[in-house]
Amino acid sequence: MKKVEAVIRHFKLDDVKNALSEQGVFGMTVIEVAGYGRQKGHTETYRGTEYAVDFVPKKKIEVVCSDENLQKVIDTILRTAQTGQIGDGKIFVTNLEDSIRIRTGETGEDAI
Repeated sequence: MKKVEAVIRHFKLDDVKNALSEQGVFGMTVIEVAGYGRQKGHTETYRGTEYAVDFVPKKKIEVVCSDENLQKVIDTILRTAQTGQIGDGKIFVTNLEDSIRIRTGETGEDAI
């Protein structure tokens, strides 16, 4: 099993969610996050005063999938979240040792 964490632009969330659902991925966790990468934030002007915005708001999607579905999940996120501009985000993949469904006690891939 793998855990896929994708940090994406906030306005791409619905596109990614719908595309993953079409691919048969129905479970995900979404978290509001803020951070910066190479773009190191940006400046905004409000009422004539310029402000530095160091942390850019993003959405973080977490999806747990089988090893067989990993590439499909990654390709779907890449295809739907990409704008071609700096700040599109990142995808991180980690090995997941186990999962347990609290309601039934199922473990492993049966719990996904």
